[in-house]
Amino acid sequence: MTTSNKVALVTGAGSGVGRYAALALLGDGYNVALAGRRPEALNKTVEMAGDRSAFALPIPTNVTNPDEVRSLFSKTKAKFGRLDLLFNNAGMGAPPIPLEDLTFKQWSEVVAVNLTGSFLCTQEAFKIMKSQDPKGGRIINNGSVSAHAPRPFSAPYTSTKHAITGLTKSTSLDGRKHDIACGQIDIGNAATEMTARMKNGVPQANGETMVEPTMDVDNVSQAVLYMANRPLDANAQFLTIMATKMPYLGRG
Repeated sequence: MTTSNKVALVTGAGSGVGRYAALALLGDGYNVALAGRRPEALNKTVEMAGDRSAFALPIPTNVTNPDEVRSLFSKTKAKFGRLDLLFNNAGMGAPPIPLEDLTFKQWSEVVAVNLTGSFLCTQEAFKIMKSQDPKGGRIINNGSVSAHAPRPFSAPYTSTKHAITGLTKSTSLDGRKHDIACGQIDIGNAATEMTARMKNGVPQANGETMVEPTMDVDNVSQAVLYMANRPLDANAQFLTIMATKMPYLGRG
């Protein structure tokens, strides 16, 4: 199967890493289903695809809702006939406040989007990938450098990203007999809406506030493309890409 008839589904495709990963996949010849909560943002991604826009399918979806997730994958299969790649990218953080001040609602929202949403999408991807012909496919989970070392005041986000690592490992193991590969990309300081606040400085483990280096998000989209295009007998199990001088190694 050539890249030109492969099918990808990207969650959180209306902004940031998800948007640019989707555009990179479209540019590489994939048909891409775009999932996200905001229809106008998804339509903007389609518009940005230019002459590849006809190969993009925007599907407004709340990944925390099992019925909407089932509908997302059903519509993707109905349109494109199969599924070769799922990029579990949808995510959010809680306000950077002391752990003891977080509300149950703030905690639960992050867990629902970052962890439960990824699990629900993985389930539906398995159902399609193991039964299609040729069978199999690939799942890429968006982890984070926070899956290894936390920032101050990031308990919900950091906890879910550590959990994503567990989901990645379990998915990789359980997918073997179905020719389903699963890897994780851990991203540090890609220049997107999510990292805009870093221009004004963010809290460090030593109590100081520091402006952190960022990198062009295109580095991330090209890394996703690299992982996506491995043959199914090879897998980039974990890939870390980060701004070279960000304070990650030695964090804390």
